[in-house]
Amino acid sequence: MAYSTNLPDPDQLRILAADSNSMSTQLLVEALARNEQFHVIEGPSSEDELLPLLRLENPDVALIGAKFGQGGHPTFDLVRNIRAEQPCPRVVVLLDHSDPAAVVEAFRAGAHGVFSRTQPLRMLTKCIECVHAGQVWASATELHFVLDALAKPVAGNFRHLGSPPLSARESDVVRCVAEGLTNRDIARRLKLTEHTVKNYLFRIFDKLGVSSRVEVVLYALGNGDARSASSSNGRKSQPAANGRRSSTPTAVPARKADA
Repeated sequence: MAYSTNLPDPDQLRILAADSNSMSTQLLVEALARNEQFHVIEGPSSEDELLPLLRLENPDVALIGAKFGQGGHPTFDLVRNIRAEQPCPRVVVLLDHSDPAAVVEAFRAGAHGVFSRTQPLRMLTKCIECVHAGQVWASATELHFVLDALAKPVAGNFRHLGSPPLSARESDVVRCVAEGLTNRDIARRLKLTEHTVKNYLFRIFDKLGVSSRVEVVLYALGNGDARSASSSNGRKSQPAANGRRSSTPTAVPARKADA
């Protein structure tokens, strides 16, 4: 049976945690409940029970294990079902390790963040706070998995859209946006003027029917519900200075076109 770890406080973030089995869920709940800013709710290991509990508790963030339930099946369909709920909590998928296919599929399903169990618990707290603030959480390595997915043929990335696919240059701009680059940084990399970059972004927004930079990245990955990502200022995700793929966690800000 699901339970709350403490009495509700309107100033606390409401976190629902549901892992692959009851024991794992309990351990996760106990660990998160040590943070006084969190009101943690233990979720069941069954989707049939979890979705009604989400409606009842209306958490701010749902933390779901990548292999949810007794069968240990991938949880991406569950994430889609959670995103269909109204009101919809922000979703973080807890991964056993940063598998490229799992990372990309989690974002395609509508997750707002992914977190690997290899990271320390204090970073999970930061992940939850950033996702609740409207940012998209991923490590730099996981972000590169997203970029690699975007680097595939444009028609494949945008086959789910009714509007025309993006041009090659527009796709270049999207990839720069996914790295957290500013308009000035994009202009320098692509050898364009900032005014031209801004025009590209407005055309991209118009084609995809979105209004923020994070929505562009999520929509490009095939997440048709990406426009639910809220806009908020946050930290930019920058590539490692030495060009290597760092595992340092980053929060991708939901910035607009710097208009």
